[in-house]
Amino acid sequence: MSPESQLAARDLTVRPCTDRATWDGLVNGLGGHPLQLWGWGELKAAHHWRTERLLVSEGETVLGGAQVLYRGLPWPLKSLAYVSRGPVCAPEDAERVLAAVGRAVREAHGSVALVAEPDWEAGSAGERGLAAAGFRRTESTILIPRTLILDLTLSEDDLMAAMSRTTRANVRKNLRGALEFRTVATEGELDQVLAIYRETAARAGFGIHEDRYYRDIWRFLGEDSPVVAAFDGDQVVAFVWIAKSAGTAFELYGGVNEAGQKARANYGVKWAAFTAMKAAGCTRYDLNGLLNDGISDFKKQFAQHEDLLAGTWELPLSPFYPVYSTGMPIARRTLQQGRRAAKAAVRRARGAAGRARQLVRR
Repeated sequence: MSPESQLAARDLTVRPCTDRATWDGLVNGLGGHPLQLWGWGELKAAHHWRTERLLVSEGETVLGGAQVLYRGLPWPLKSLAYVSRGPVCAPEDAERVLAAVGRAVREAHGSVALVAEPDWEAGSAGERGLAAAGFRRTESTILIPRTLILDLTLSEDDLMAAMSRTTRANVRKNLRGALEFRTVATEGELDQVLAIYRETAARAGFGIHEDRYYRDIWRFLGEDSPVVAAFDGDQVVAFVWIAKSAGTAFELYGGVNEAGQKARANYGVKWAAFTAMKAAGCTRYDLNGLLNDGISDFKKQFAQHEDLLAGTWELPLSPFYPVYSTGMPIARRTLQQGRRAAKAAVRRARGAAGRARQLVRR
């Protein structure tokens, strides 16, 4: 941390927040992201992270805060501290708040680095605050900065007009059809959602968590994590799973089964998710990341623009940071190679299954 940032943070106090209502009031009051909500921290604490919520104050005024997640690392690195789509503060206060959080994390935990992936646009005052507080940009991203964010303050007609013509036609066909679009309300309906997600992951070749992780989202976030689904009778055929704060809806997961594909229900359920979050008072809907893949191509049909967030930034906190910064890219490459090998195995298994089905049909 630079001497200037240390001076900027010196007149601020940092203290833990242990009350859910106080914390979520701060997040929602300052336009924070749903991944900074108390329930998301509880989820991560149940799955291999430690969670701490830090309030940053100037005198009696709370300027902002950060929900910090800690992951243990081998000695002597101690831990990695991570702020997911935070901190929570006005962009013009970013330098002071980030510097104060970094100081508190270093003094209390001795973490090797503090990683932040804020919900601020690239080139914004918030991003400039990151650099001024001593953070360094890194390509070792966790959440993808290239994304698509819909402006839910627009009218439904304007949102519809921004879609491709084919997408608009598919949505309207769904709205005229027999499918019902509503929020999942029971454990039995959630079971159907999880079955569809497993089916979607197997078809598309991406990895997912065990069911318990998703059930914990349902449990810890509650009304802050609605699942909007397309129903054919009492059967779920497609879904979109969302985390939401007062202003932002963030798409976590989505899936569609074979029946839903035939009905093109994945178009109608997206629209149902947009309009449900607009009705709930959210002003922006983040479709959560764009890559060069089929899923991203599908997302891009719903608007004629892309958005770029500030990305991933690291603040060195330990003399051992050079060891971490050298070793982590190697570890990440190894992990990515393992994922590619797993995807290749899935493709080979699918091919073998297809050949087996052809033999059976003969």
